[in-house]
Amino acid sequence: MKYSELTEKELNSILKEEQKKYEKFVKAKLNLDMSRGKPCPEQLDICKDMLSILADKDLSKLYEIDPRNYGGLDGLKAMREIFADLLDVKTEQVLAGGSSSLNIMYDVVQFAMQFGILGEKPWNKVNGVTFICCVPGYDRHFAICKSLGIKMIAVPLKEDGPDMDIVESLVKANDNIKGIWCVPKYSNPTGCVYSNEVVKRLAKMEAASDFRIFWDNAYCVHYLTDNHDKILNILEECKKAGNPNRVYEFCSTSKISFAGAGVACIATSVENLADIKSHMTYQTIGANKLVQAMHVEYFKDAKGILKTMEKHAAFLKPKFDMVIEKLNTYFEDSDIITWTNPNGGYFISVNVLNGCAKDVVALTASAGVKLTNAGATYPNGLDDNDSNIRFAPSYPSIEDLSLACDVFATCVKIVCIKKLLNK
Repeated sequence: MKYSELTEKELNSILKEEQKKYEKFVKAKLNLDMSRGKPCPEQLDICKDMLSILADKDLSKLYEIDPRNYGGLDGLKAMREIFADLLDVKTEQVLAGGSSSLNIMYDVVQFAMQFGILGEKPWNKVNGVTFICCVPGYDRHFAICKSLGIKMIAVPLKEDGPDMDIVESLVKANDNIKGIWCVPKYSNPTGCVYSNEVVKRLAKMEAASDFRIFWDNAYCVHYLTDNHDKILNILEECKKAGNPNRVYEFCSTSKISFAGAGVACIATSVENLADIKSHMTYQTIGANKLVQAMHVEYFKDAKGILKTMEKHAAFLKPKFDMVIEKLNTYFEDSDIITWTNPNGGYFISVNVLNGCAKDVVALTASAGVKLTNAGATYPNGLDDNDSNIRFAPSYPSIEDLSLACDVFATCVKIVCIKKLLNK
């Protein structure tokens, strides 16, 4: 229904009914946490056999280096080959690290801040070093910038990627803009997929020589359906455009095997990789190669990972489908809420009436359902419209998720109707 077309009496009648429902939810004393996109226990069990897979292996002979010992700053070659296959790059462009791609991202930004990139001035010597942040986006990206004193400019994320007219204009006019955060496939939280045009424009646009695209390809194989979206190879496009060092690409198995014990990687130009390793060599002798060996022996190759992702989709798709079905049931043709229907990834992005997101999240929390903080998908937690809410369906059971959707819908109606009534 179009709530804006209802009379004051009709709105108050609906509000009264929804408030009755809300009181019942409060009395039920729910305790559901949907604040982050975590794999559910059943997903974590998919790869449990990996934990014992090395028990009978002669690790001294399997790899170019004994994974139990020191060394191997690049990671095991076999692990790098798997990532190279997934990302369609050369093995020599890949470094396999620890469990967290976020850790690698932070290190790379920190290295640039402290030492500069490929002989350029360190970013902390640049007056007003700035990153472009696609919004709504990933809060952890923005937190890295905030922690290191990097200014952030929010640029709207469209259905096919960032608004490139704005991006191109900004980076051309300001050499102090040194980076852009991108989640190019099944973006967090909207689920958008970058178009060929957007990828090509990012690769060839005029920018500072030490400008870098931080290409967080976290969901490159996280499909929900058999219709697999494809994106252009950003490293290849940058090379074609004469900017071979422009991009750092990141990926991990954190939502493929174990969220707390996966393997992460960075893929970039050989020149960039040598620069990064020149700093890493003082930081570490090498990542946990036993965990890398576990992954190699279990998955064997990129095809093994894709087969595992089909098992993940079997758990995730029914949850996403149920949330979309619930939202359609409660809000079909509504004018107080919109949402995305992604083909992959871990999130659904919801927009409610301007000025209502914080109140919806707070009211939902008071009923025992914790969502991601409103504003988290924007730099410094500041959503000027106060409208975006990140919905993470992955962790709860279907039963709990269904109940969470009921609570959420009731809270959206209460807050938005009050907004329309100016209460």
